[in-house]
Amino acid sequence: MKRWSVLLVLLLCVSWAPHISAKTTFRYSNFFPPTHIQSQLTESWCKEVEKRTNGEVVIQYFPASTLTKADQTYGEVVSGGIADIGMSALGYSRGRFPVAEAIDLPMGYTSGVQATAVANAMYEKFKPEEFNDTHILFFHAHGPGLIHTRDKEINTLEDLKGLKIRSTGTSGLVMDALGASPVGTSMRECYPMLQKGVVDGSCHPIESNKGWKLGEVVHYMIQNFSTAYTTTFGVFMNKNQWSKLTPEQQNAIMEINREWAVKHAEAWDESDKEGMAFFKEKGGIVIPQSAGDAEKWRQAALPVLDNYIKKVSEKGVDGKAVVDFIKANM
Repeated sequence: MKRWSVLLVLLLCVSWAPHISAKTTFRYSNFFPPTHIQSQLTESWCKEVEKRTNGEVVIQYFPASTLTKADQTYGEVVSGGIADIGMSALGYSRGRFPVAEAIDLPMGYTSGVQATAVANAMYEKFKPEEFNDTHILFFHAHGPGLIHTRDKEINTLEDLKGLKIRSTGTSGLVMDALGASPVGTSMRECYPMLQKGVVDGSCHPIESNKGWKLGEVVHYMIQNFSTAYTTTFGVFMNKNQWSKLTPEQQNAIMEINREWAVKHAEAWDESDKEGMAFFKEKGGIVIPQSAGDAEKWRQAALPVLDNYIKKVSEKGVDGKAVVDFIKANM
């Protein structure tokens, strides 16, 4: 009898051993290249998750769209087929996030820290149903998107009229409202278009002057902070995969999320400083705006906000409440 008891204990130990030592592995897709600070921070997030879960949760990281294309990342995470976790710009899934679209509007952002805080506060306040098909980890957003031109100095709205400005999504709407002619194309195509004079300028965050070397082909920067937009990036996880984690693992990851949202935001602002230094190093001229001019530009861009409110109201979204909340939390 004693012998059978010992065998039973041994069998139980063997059967439970895989469960004790097993690791949960997830695949994380990101479009930022591995050399970009936002990609490096993502990789450090993955390592931190493994560290704080004592190696129980392991994340395989795939940067530079090697796992999913940027505009397909959210859908792939929802389906759980290829990617379990993903980071992408919400604007790449146009029309899918009507509430969150408000974050990117020309609210007059001055920093990535500010825009990131707004993005996460908006989510906590409204918990939009549009994100119900994934588990949201956190959001971050870049600093002010400003107008840069190649040959023409911009001082007034009249100077901007008719100029072809590379811009996409929200920034394109802003350029149209300000009187410019938006040219929608990817950031990857921006440098050669500016270099060849296909466009007169570009609307982009200051960091892109170094990150994408645009400071080599633009020579003027108008500090139109009153109409500055941002781009919101979401970090999301497949709901079924999230539910597989223990409460302790989930709590550890949520704590990391709060820390890394700030790290991403601060990195955007640090990148803006480097982008400004690079721009000036290349001979770029920064053009400040007076309070009066800034107000004129803000008024000219108001239709973008009004049109957003009207558009999303048709989908049953109280756009005014969202816009008012963002303004109050700037």
